[in-house]
Amino acid sequence: MRAVIDWVEQQLELAQGEARRLFHGRGGCFAGYEWLVVDWLPPVVVVRAYQAESPDSVGELLDWLRQREEVQAVVWQPRTRQSEEGEGVRLLWGELPEQHQVREAGLAYRVDCLARQNSGLFLDMRPGRAWVRERAQGAKVLNLFAYTCAFSVAAAAGGATSVVNVDMSSRSLSRGRDNHRLNELDSVDVRYLAVNLLKSWGKLRKLGPYDLVIVDPPSFQPGSFVAEKDYLKVLKRLPELTAAGGRVLLCHNDPRETRLFVETLMTEQAPQFRLEGYLGAGEDFPDQNESGGLKVFVYQRQE
Repeated sequence: MRAVIDWVEQQLELAQGEARRLFHGRGGCFAGYEWLVVDWLPPVVVVRAYQAESPDSVGELLDWLRQREEVQAVVWQPRTRQSEEGEGVRLLWGELPEQHQVREAGLAYRVDCLARQNSGLFLDMRPGRAWVRERAQGAKVLNLFAYTCAFSVAAAAGGATSVVNVDMSSRSLSRGRDNHRLNELDSVDVRYLAVNLLKSWGKLRKLGPYDLVIVDPPSFQPGSFVAEKDYLKVLKRLPELTAAGGRVLLCHNDPRETRLFVETLMTEQAPQFRLEGYLGAGEDFPDQNESGGLKVFVYQRQE
């Protein structure tokens, strides 16, 4: 546990008051703690358990967090299948902000630390958002599986002329509107389409073509998207959505698949695109297997 605490302390200092992953046990770099994840959503720490554990299992860490002045609350979030039927997310101590927002690269995002699964901001996509922001100047952007529109905020902050956000959840898109307002980005032409992407290609074609397309789907969400059968349906549409010379950011977060899964699909479904490179999840997500966690690809259309 001492090694875990030392790592958490290091990451907390590097965060400099912004959102960050403090401990990523799932990367397999800390033997015996593969089940543990700790996120920093200032001023709140969220401790996630991916196997049947209790807060007592990390009592030494919790005691250490109590002594940190910047930590005002700690939330315990079980992430096992059994926890969905039993005791769920709970506040261990402290008080949560009433309107909780965190910052990343100077931008604000609204979060919910008591959400059963996702708080509203995927911390492993920080490098992806930075990449989009750096390349968004003057671009028309399509953000597929937009969730709370964090990519859209980054694109608008980077000078995009327009962004189209697509997600089945109107509730998530409503949070996305809030995120844009928090950053005073209302002047950018941003649209929010609460539709089933797989049935809405015609509408997206009319609004395109796009200079930058972001594809960040869930790996497995029955009823809306299952990567093994649905990812290729998206990739084969890229040629009709992307402008000549346009770029595509493709994300895949299924640890059962390697990079070859996406690369093979792109070769088969969108041969007009050339692989430019990969993005990692950030130094706060150490992983023994670079293909085991988040995989992010950058492609460019050649014609």
